[in-house]
Amino acid sequence: MSVSPVAGLRSIAIGVTNLDEAEKFYTEIWHLSVAARTLDAVYLRGTGPAHHILAIHRSDVADVRSVTFQVRQADDLKKIAIAVPNEGGELLSDITPVSEPGGGRAIIVKDPQGRILRFVYGDDKHGDVESRKDFPIRITHTVFNSADVAIAQSFYERALGFKLSDRTRIMAFMRCGADHHSIALADAEENTLNHIAFVMPDIDSVMRGGGRMRDSGYPIEWGVGRHGPGDNAFAYFIGPSNFVIEYTAEVMQVDDTYVVGGPDDWKWPPGRVDQWGISPPPSEKIKVAQKQIRFVGN
Repeated sequence: MSVSPVAGLRSIAIGVTNLDEAEKFYTEIWHLSVAARTLDAVYLRGTGPAHHILAIHRSDVADVRSVTFQVRQADDLKKIAIAVPNEGGELLSDITPVSEPGGGRAIIVKDPQGRILRFVYGDDKHGDVESRKDFPIRITHTVFNSADVAIAQSFYERALGFKLSDRTRIMAFMRCGADHHSIALADAEENTLNHIAFVMPDIDSVMRGGGRMRDSGYPIEWGVGRHGPGDNAFAYFIGPSNFVIEYTAEVMQVDDTYVVGGPDDWKWPPGRVDQWGISPPPSEKIKVAQKQIRFVGN
């Protein structure tokens, strides 16, 4: 596949141990809004067109239910359904109407390391998409911890048409569109969730969001700073059920002329953990949280 059939990351579905608490946090503090709800789940949108970008489900344990991507054309669902089993993944559900809020048609697959991925086309879109200061627009990326990055990278490249943007000492950054990365694969001992990144309108919104979070009892666990790969400003927090979540802005936009960087291209002077050199290292608390959340079935 020279062009990925995947247009971008749409949403992530997670299980939370206190649904009411999580809804209050993500609406009143994190600044998402309710798009729909069922008896045991709440579907939350940003200011962008996606019907929802985060689905929170009532659960006994914190987990990741699925990660949903949008495809470019209806036929791309068929292409992915054929490619996934040939590249070490598993087709869990062929093309079928989506029964949850948002609609559309989708396939469900499992990648070689057990993550449930959904690919959707024809889902509902919001028309009121005016950007608002200090409100997340969409999910720009999610980072997966991977016990074997080479296996995962090969699957996302060969089955889904993703491309490698950069490879650092600890992470492979992969893209399917103009964003520098929609997923990243972090070298780890287990296949767990590292974090979810919500893109804000600008750096000022990242800073104001950080202040609002701190005022509400959620300190910045890493940041504020500016990453190397992706060139994005960042601030990391730990939300309900110990999910690591990030406010980010100014994600680098790239195309096929972008030169893939390697570990030697992304080294900081001693004592630095970002481009600006002002961010302290990640807290010990976030280092633990970044390893804990498992994917359903793992």
